[in-house]
Amino acid sequence: MWRGFALALFLLGGCSTPYQEMGFAGGVGAQQMTSDTFRISARGNGYTGRTQVQDYLMLKAAETTTQHGGTHFIVIDAADASGTSQIVTGGTATTTYNHNVATTNYTPPMVHNVFKPGQDAYIRILNIGPGQPVPGGAVSASEIIQFVGSRVKRG
Repeated sequence: MWRGFALALFLLGGCSTPYQEMGFAGGVGAQQMTSDTFRISARGNGYTGRTQVQDYLMLKAAETTTQHGGTHFIVIDAADASGTSQIVTGGTATTTYNHNVATTNYTPPMVHNVFKPGQDAYIRILNIGPGQPVPGGAVSASEIIQFVGSRVKRG
């Protein structure tokens, strides 16, 4: 039983999703919707925490903002995109014989639920010049890159 569970965990990667482009084990992505609006997606695996996925989302939003000439962004919509999956380990039956007596021990299959955090957001990119007022709710891309970027594990 434990071998099956260990194999399932090994196949899931054994560690949290690093900050990387979207792939089988999760990651981040950005898709342009209009000239200044992007959909940012972040997904984790069963070892990734919710706050880690939120950091990934904010960092990808900040990087996308600077890549497109912006200084700030506003989150105009956000949604939880988390999901769950199940890993089923096989059952086992072991029979032993002792003095013409057969004894069978049975372990039934086990179901393990795996939570995979995810977050989607739509952002609007702003380019705010020096001395211009910053609109309410606007987030500085450079500050996110400085503070969040320093604690993010990259792939």
